[in-house]
Amino acid sequence: MTDKQLIVQVRPDGTVHAETIGMHGNECLDYIAVLENMLDAETTESSFTDAYAQVAEQEETTTQNWDGAR
Repeated sequence: MTDKQLIVQVRPDGTVHAETIGMHGNECLDYIAVLENMLDAETTESSFTDAYAQVAEQEETTTQNWDGAR
C-alpha cells in the first residue's frame, strides 16, 4: 500500500502545482480547500489523475452490479 502524499511545487513564476499520490476517488478533492486556505490562493485549473478515473470506474461498475441484483 502506498502512503498518502501531497506534493506541492511553487514555481518561479509564483504558480503552485500540487499532486496527490496514494489517494483514491474523491479523497484528493479535500486537499484543494486546504491548499487554498494555506496559500491564500484560488484554484484556477485542476484535473483528475488516472488513479481517480480507475476508482470512479470501479465504483460505477459496483453500483451497476448492485442495481442489477435487485
